[in-house]
Amino acid sequence: MTHPLRGKHVAALVTDGFEQVELTQPQQALEHAGARVDIVSAKPGKVRGWNHTTPADAFTVNHTFDSIRMDDYDAVLLPGGVVNADTIRTDEMAQELVRDAARDNKPIAVICHGGWLLISADLVRGKRMTSWPSLVDDLKNAGADWVDEQVVVDGQLISSRKPDDIPAFNQALIKALSA
Repeated sequence: MTHPLRGKHVAALVTDGFEQVELTQPQQALEHAGARVDIVSAKPGKVRGWNHTTPADAFTVNHTFDSIRMDDYDAVLLPGGVVNADTIRTDEMAQELVRDAARDNKPIAVICHGGWLLISADLVRGKRMTSWPSLVDDLKNAGADWVDEQVVVDGQLISSRKPDDIPAFNQALIKALSA
């Protein structure tokens, strides 16, 4: 078995209320390809995933937003989940981390409601992307070119709409990290 992403390191930025499969399935695909994925959050301890509107499993936080530098990572993963996305978008440290990743031209993979953080960090202007349908107005108002497609790649920005898109999302992220 080959591991094309051996040595690659991905920061998954989340807070409580992230859509669980939007973290776990990309994490499994990345790790299967040889990458290491760290769960990074605002506080140490545990974060809770959700299955849509129902609280689900707790996950150990590897690092906090204030304890990492994007220089130590090759990509950023932004799962959605309404509660997570609404909370993380107002976190200045999370905003700065995604700005650092964008400045360094690192892949930023965002799914579902995760685009709210990119809107708040002013990173969607002029970008072609997709999201959960309820973000259409927010993304367009922030200057994005929103399209309804399974996965959209615009430079280093990779976006998908929903959990059903995860296989294509994973494939696009692995391809970007393999380049």
